[in-house]
Order: sequence, then C-alpha cells, then structure tokens
Amino acid sequence: MPHGPAQWPLPETGLEAPRLVRFWQRLPHRFHRTLLLDYDGTLAPFRAQRDEAVPFPGVRELLDAIIADRGCRLVVVSGRAIDDLIPLLGLQAAPEIWGSHGLERLHADGRRQRARLSARVRQGLEEAWLLAQAVGWPERCETKPGCVAWHWRGLSPAEARAPLARIHDAWTGIATRYGLALHPFDGGLELRTRHGNKGDAVRAVRRESGVHGIAAYLGDDLTDEDAFAALGDGDLGLLVRPQVRPSRAGVWLRPPEELLAFLAHWRALCAAGPCISQGGLHAPDRSRPHPSA
Repeated sequence: MPHGPAQWPLPETGLEAPRLVRFWQRLPHRFHRTLLLDYDGTLAPFRAQRDEAVPFPGVRELLDAIIADRGCRLVVVSGRAIDDLIPLLGLQAAPEIWGSHGLERLHADGRRQRARLSARVRQGLEEAWLLAQAVGWPERCETKPGCVAWHWRGLSPAEARAPLARIHDAWTGIATRYGLALHPFDGGLELRTRHGNKGDAVRAVRRESGVHGIAAYLGDDLTDEDAFAALGDGDLGLLVRPQVRPSRAGVWLRPPEELLAFLAHWRALCAAGPCISQGGLHAPDRSRPHPSA
C-alpha cells in the first residue's frame, strides 16, 4: 500500500462498489463481526460549535438497533475525549469507545483504561496550551488526554490565517523539544503524543476478534488513514465524506444517505446468528465478557 496521500488511489464509489458487494457476501459467514466508526464527519456533520455536532438524523436509531440486536461488536473510534463523545452520541446504551485517538478506552461493560503520559509529554502539552491561549480565540483551544487542539472551523480563511500560522510555528518547536507530533485535521491543528493513533485502536480490536473475524471501519479524515491501514485481509475501510479523495479506504460513501443505507444493510446481515457482541462472545443462549486490551 502506498505510504503518502499523493500515492493513495481513489476508492471505489457507492453502494454498488465491487469491493463492498464482495464484503457483504463474506460478512454473514464470519462469527466475529466488528463495526468500527469514526464520529465527526462520519456519523455527525461538522459544526462550528463542536458541542452541537450531533449525529445525522436516523443514525442514532440505527446504532441503537445494531447494539440491541447483538449481532456484532460496535466500536466508536474518535479523536474526541470519551466524556465529550457520550452525550453527543446520545445512544440508549453506550458502546465500546476508543477516545483521544486511542489513548483512552471505555469498554462496553463500563470499565475504563487510559494511557499513561510521561512528565515530559505532559509538560510539552501544557506549554502548547498556554501558548495557544495567548494567541487568542481561547474558546477554540481544546485539551484532551495526550493532545491539544486548535479549531478554526467557523472562521473565514482571512481570520484563521494569522493565528493558525503563529500556533503552527510555535507548536512545531514544542513538538521538536518534547518529542510530540503535529497533525493537521479537517478544521484544525493538533499536537499530540507520538504514541497512539486510531490505527493502534483498530489493531487492538482486531487482535481480540481473532484471525477469523471481519471488520469494517468508517471514517472521513486524514486521522482515519491509520485506521484504514490497520485493517486486515478481508476487512473493508470506507471513506465517508461529501467529496471523494485519495485514500487507503476501499470504498467511498456520501453521507448521510449512503451512510444510512450501509448501516441498515449491516444490521440486516448481522441481526441473525452468533457473534462477538457489545459485551462479549454472544450466542442465542449465553455470553461472556471479551478480554480487555
């Protein structure tokens, strides 16, 4: 697989894409089925006010039904902190969530895990936070485990240009001094620890489901490319966004209509038969917790 965006191919298009058709043919015959979902831009449209980014109409109902059917394991993998994500999802039962690019995990049974950060990393992130506050627009600066982000969504390019340039230059120096990584994303810039990304979360989940499992990952942003690359043979990455772009994903879906159709078809194919479910290995008459990471 090519390593950089300039070398990535364009994914196949739409619900009739050959790769998606073949994936649907495989899905019902696998015992361990996992649906991995990014949040912002995938399940929910982007909003200038981040706390207003609720799912597309119809998404909550489908996710609630998929969880209730216990026909698969549903996992949300997001750059957001878990505590910010749960109220936005608004589901009847909280699914398994990997937040902050995989640095924190909420198990389906309510247990939590969080990666430990070194004193050096914490110091660098604090310095970055204070600097971003001094630049202005403090309400656009966000902290979460292992990461500081500055959001320019809702500003005009002219308004964002100067503060973004100042933050980019300063955070580049901080990244060098403290061993951090600077990542642009759709609508902002973030500085985070080099240890942990969405691909790590996907690999951990896939290890738990075993070699006979099957998974789909739906995402929209460059931060999701690590997740697409972590999928195994027989899995499928789906790029969910209004416009297609080169990607490691195999198929492009346009939200919300094609997203809703995908989720509905996933539910129909997974509704019957035993599988790894939200809390464990599920058969019609028994279940047990799946192992933690």
